[in-house]
Amino acid sequence: MADEVVLYTLGGTISIAGTVGDGSGVGLVARLGGADLASDVPGLAETGVPLKVEDIERVPSADLTFAQVLDLVQRASAAVRAGAGGIVVTQGTDTLEESAYLADLVWPHPEPLIFTGAMRNPTLAGPDGPANLLAAVLAAAEPKARGLGVLVAFNDELHAARWVRKAHATSTATFASPDAGPIGRLEEERVRILTVPPRRTPLPIPSAEQLDRVRVGLHTAVLDEQGDELDGIRERCQGLIVAGLGAGHVTRRLVPALTDLAARMPVVLTSRAGAGPVLRHTYSAPGSEIDLQNRGLINAGLLHPYKARVLLRLLLAAGATGEEIARAFAEHS
Repeated sequence: MADEVVLYTLGGTISIAGTVGDGSGVGLVARLGGADLASDVPGLAETGVPLKVEDIERVPSADLTFAQVLDLVQRASAAVRAGAGGIVVTQGTDTLEESAYLADLVWPHPEPLIFTGAMRNPTLAGPDGPANLLAAVLAAAEPKARGLGVLVAFNDELHAARWVRKAHATSTATFASPDAGPIGRLEEERVRILTVPPRRTPLPIPSAEQLDRVRVGLHTAVLDEQGDELDGIRERCQGLIVAGLGAGHVTRRLVPALTDLAARMPVVLTSRAGAGPVLRHTYSAPGSEIDLQNRGLINAGLLHPYKARVLLRLLLAAGATGEEIARAFAEHS
């Protein structure tokens, strides 16, 4: 018999079972627990994978916090130390790429940790939750998935948390890895691993109090900025992510503010494009990647802005120095 897989539920579309009125005109969402979700998956019982269910939260993923995700990782880690062969987490898709990446940064075990969810809830025609949950459980129980880090199971594909992103607001094929493609697929209830993503040394888990003290801003560069868009950042934040144009560019009008901020806090340069890297030595005009790096901005490489924010906040909360942050981004980029 396969080792036990533990299923943790956090809510999200996969769990929605309709709405009920509360008399105020605002519908309250009724949510299914993990046992109900599992019972609705055709063929799950026939896999022979023992499944233990723990309901943690029943909330939209927009309401999840770093502390909640890291608490779940610690629960999952304890379950693995107690003998679980793999872990599955269900949550809403809106922040799933960030939750999975946060978990991947700190996950120390070879046992698989699989995130999944749904785009169509169980009250709609053709809900995708059952198929996604089946794929996640099979991947969590698959010996070949060991050592791959945190994965996302969706639409019969497996994606590395490092590369995956939500690429469509409504499609059931929303999760994609533009820079790498899926690392595995589900074929006739069989998990096929296509490639092995690189693993990094797990980062320390900061306390909820440490996390609460850290704010990381995110600024997206757009056409015709005037240069004052970053006013007040240094009073509110301890770090900043810049989602630059193209391969990592901003208007020259923002350069003085970014120069000042980079002297006071870690400022990380990413691309808003959705795929492809921030370049390092191609463009040299004011506001280009060469200019910004010379002014102290940290190049995030292939890391998307949202994931760069996850990494920077985790590092700052753990007390990393500027040099340690630069090294971490060089390693994870």
